[in-house]
Amino acid sequence: MKKIAIVGAGFSGSVIARELADRGYSVDVFDIREHVAGNCYTARDVESGIMLHVYGPHIFHTSNERVWEYVQRFDRFMPFINRVKAHARGEVFSMPINLMTINQLFKKQFAPAEARDFIAEQGDQSITEPRTFEDQALRFVGREIYETFFRGYTRKQWGLEPSELPASILKRLPVRFDYNDNYYGSKYQGIPENGYTYIVERILDHENIRVHLSTSFSRAQAADYAHVFYSGPIDAWFDHTEGRLSYRTLDFETVRAEGDYQGNPVINYCDENVPWTRVAEHKHFTPWENHEKTVLFREYSRLCGESDTPYYPIRLVHDKARLQRYVELAKAEQGVTFVGRLGTYRYLDMHITIAEALDAAEQFLSAQDAGTPAPTFCIDPLA
Repeated sequence: MKKIAIVGAGFSGSVIARELADRGYSVDVFDIREHVAGNCYTARDVESGIMLHVYGPHIFHTSNERVWEYVQRFDRFMPFINRVKAHARGEVFSMPINLMTINQLFKKQFAPAEARDFIAEQGDQSITEPRTFEDQALRFVGREIYETFFRGYTRKQWGLEPSELPASILKRLPVRFDYNDNYYGSKYQGIPENGYTYIVERILDHENIRVHLSTSFSRAQAADYAHVFYSGPIDAWFDHTEGRLSYRTLDFETVRAEGDYQGNPVINYCDENVPWTRVAEHKHFTPWENHEKTVLFREYSRLCGESDTPYYPIRLVHDKARLQRYVELAKAEQGVTFVGRLGTYRYLDMHITIAEALDAAEQFLSAQDAGTPAPTFCIDPLA
């Protein structure tokens, strides 16, 4: 059996490991952490019995039939709709921006068509080609919505002025002219009954897979394997020779209480004078369970240091230039495929991560069948 090394036991590495193990490959999975599942790691809180999303909230959503069928092989997904609230200017609003949000903020009773016309009037029509986050907001929702919900929150989340961030960040956030407060528009949504750790453990439960936790993997070890799939930070693979790519990281302040503390899974805090970005109350991620106690995480964002857990790639101009150099170095490597959020320096939701991992395994197997080298990247990280 050909030996394959996979660096990282999150969804990227685990899915690839399972696909190759099913095809008869011998797979070693390495992870520097003491647990599998990466930032999706869930664990029962000893004191309360509540399932905690240890690295912050993760709600699974997808419209990809293949991905939905795949994850359901490993656990039952319970129905869950993410209905986020936003605390701003002393009030609590519905998010994403919808007809309720608009009517509450402007003290109106608009019908959908009236709200659409009103918001169009609020937009700054002089901005014809939005280039920054601020441009995008001012052009399409106007100053009042921008300053209420986005300016302060963005400064806290990214540590930058909205005028320094690309417009693409805001393009991911919908504005709705009805009362639909479902945060996602995906066909399938839910949370695994037994948590994400359980799913990843089951994915990795195969006779051809060996998992090595609390174990690092060096570049020199690649010579011992027929191929390596690397889902760690791409700059770390090259010992940061071109400098470090920039990330934001998160700190969590734990709050314990009795009963129901905030009445919702996630509440964003948009005002800059509140230091945390959002509060997650974990018992609400499993509404099919009953718990007398409650556990909350107050979430704080800051620049990622050398020993911190990287969360969000910043991808400013200097980061993209640095990434370009790392991509060039990666393409010169033999027998290594870079995958996942860190390996491609992109923000990825879980369903995208899984879809790309399935594609990566498929491309590798096709290359093996054809006797050609496996691709260095299965998707362009510079796109």
